[in-house]
Amino acid sequence: MSAGVTTVNGRPRPDAAGPLLDLLAREGFDPAARGIAVAVNGAVLPRGRWAEAAVAEGDAVEIVRIMQGG
Repeated sequence: MSAGVTTVNGRPRPDAAGPLLDLLAREGFDPAARGIAVAVNGAVLPRGRWAEAAVAEGDAVEIVRIMQGG
């Protein structure tokens, strides 16, 4: 983690610090839905830790939704 603005999926988000579940909701993700993965500062965060995880100022968060396709 470095000081500065938090990024979410590569976009600067100065309001992103706080509980991870709150960030997921603000970004339009249902934390209970299957097929979502979260990485913070390049490390995948296991779903079982989402409720206790917090995003700090300067963190880089990537949220990915798995989509089916052909």
